Amino acid sequence: MDIFVRPGDSLWYFSELYKIPLQLIIDSNQNINPQRLQVGQRVRIPGFVTTGYTIKQGDSLWQIAQSQNLQLDAILLANPDVHPNRLQIGQTIQVPQRLTWRLVNGKQNYDYNIMINDIEKLLAAYPFLQNASIGNSVLERPIPEILIGKGSKRIHYNGSFHANEWITTPIIMTFLNDYLLSLTNQTTIRGLSTWPLYEQTTLSIVPMVNPDGVNLVLNGPPDNEAIKNKLITWNNDSTDFSGWKANINGVDLNDQFPAKWELESARNPQSPGPRDYGGEAPLTQPEAIAMADLTRKSNFAWVLAFHTQGKVIYWGFENLEPPESQTMVEEFSRVSGYEPVKSANSYAGYKDWFIQDWRRPGFTVELGSGTNPLPISQLDEIYEEALGIFLAGLYL
Repeated sequence: MDIFVRPGDSLWYFSELYKIPLQLIIDSNQNINPQRLQVGQRVRIPGFVTTGYTIKQGDSLWQIAQSQNLQLDAILLANPDVHPNRLQIGQTIQVPQRLTWRLVNGKQNYDYNIMINDIEKLLAAYPFLQNASIGNSVLERPIPEILIGKGSKRIHYNGSFHANEWITTPIIMTFLNDYLLSLTNQTTIRGLSTWPLYEQTTLSIVPMVNPDGVNLVLNGPPDNEAIKNKLITWNNDSTDFSGWKANINGVDLNDQFPAKWELESARNPQSPGPRDYGGEAPLTQPEAIAMADLTRKSNFAWVLAFHTQGKVIYWGFENLEPPESQTMVEEFSRVSGYEPVKSANSYAGYKDWFIQDWRRPGFTVELGSGTNPLPISQLDEIYEEALGIFLAGLYL
């Protein structure tokens, strides 16, 4: 929601008026010097939207404010051209409304376009979020990274490395939305105050590593005849892509990392297909390259890659992981009921490479149980299991 500065206004006053933490208002207006506000300057208030209201006989701004649990000035700021003593029947004003509901609807076939639309809605409502592209997919779709938090401890979560595990994306997006609601409404999640998490950590989220693959699983092959025919051939002459894990080049993105890649490659298919082909060499696919470039520049303290299924948390790689990895995975297990499994004979995965090159904790979390792709009807149940892991990944 946008408001405009009047003489004597301050960001502290706006924080008190709208009951939003001052730091979130500062972080939502990074182009503004909080000590030198200028009259007429636009200020973005996170966690609010405005709705149009048509004036009826007997209405007053004070009554409207009372009905919305707002102070009168909160409405005046949103309507700088409206005179409170000269309301006219039929006139439309903008009424600030605190967001207490999710903007993300994860319970649908959550393809790339839906995710992008949801990210744009969240950025508009919560402008303290940051968003950038880490690179493009094979079919030139930008791969977004979302950042939330101000802390020096940098944590990373990702989803949909594998196309038929796309349910990980709406689950991650639902957590992001709930985290935002908790911060702006100053409420807890599972009894945990999230404000210290925001102050102490910067959370990096890549919700959909493999956008072309997700869209292939959900929407079928692209219209381009050459690509379509190639994909059908790779898919054993089938037009049913529901079991497809790879990217649009038929390369398994979680077999693309230089962590004993040769061992993984030797035991897997040697040509493109729905799953397990690691490519001609590590880091040949643009999505894997984008993830590697992001990780190299970001100094992540630890990473969690969300997959499906099995209700297990894989940790460790070739005994290169630090001792705290075991303590962490035990906490993830405690809050989710998932089984911790120390990786053996696991090669070329993102978390394997992260542990190998940084000697820091990395985890692959296998959400839910059943046969991939897991039905969207399981989303609520899986989210409740995973929520403790999302939170522990920040407070540990």
